[in-house]
Amino acid sequence: MSITADSNQIISDVKDYYGKVLKSSDDLKTPVCCTRPLNMSKNIKDALSQIHEEVQNRYYGCGLCIPTCLEGAKVLDLGSGAGRDCYLLSKLVGENGHVTGLDMTEEQLEVARKYKDYHSKLFGHKASNVDFLFGYIEKLTEAGIKENFFDLIVSNCVVNLSPDKKNSLRRGFQSSERRRRTVLQ
Repeated sequence: MSITADSNQIISDVKDYYGKVLKSSDDLKTPVCCTRPLNMSKNIKDALSQIHEEVQNRYYGCGLCIPTCLEGAKVLDLGSGAGRDCYLLSKLVGENGHVTGLDMTEEQLEVARKYKDYHSKLFGHKASNVDFLFGYIEKLTEAGIKENFFDLIVSNCVVNLSPDKKNSLRRGFQSSERRRRTVLQ
């Protein structure tokens, strides 16, 4: 990614808005990123109802489009924020699967990391199957994301915020094992 003054400004503005301005979904400036629980399977609705309230309140995604049969999968969430989708995926992949969330806002990651033990106990896992990393979706290898490792890559209303969308998508595909599945919203 070639960093320009404009790219730095975009990154700074996004980090400031999602990290410092927004404290809950009530703080959103538009209703564009509001998910209504339509057409969700019962197991997804049940899993969502178990996610900690603070994590739910810090959710700014625009929908939910994930496969439901993920037992044992390795999943990467690009732009994981406070971790709502990661915790939902944690329940779906089960104790033998793993979820990695990547975000560039320390404030969101702080909330996400705070509830790792809470969710692993609630879901009956012996240990947390979720990790949260600080990093940029344009620079996955710098954040420690392995190439050809994940079974599924998800990103919910994040790639659109990147100043280098093409590179973000290329890096995401490179981290997917045999280019399996990628779900972007």
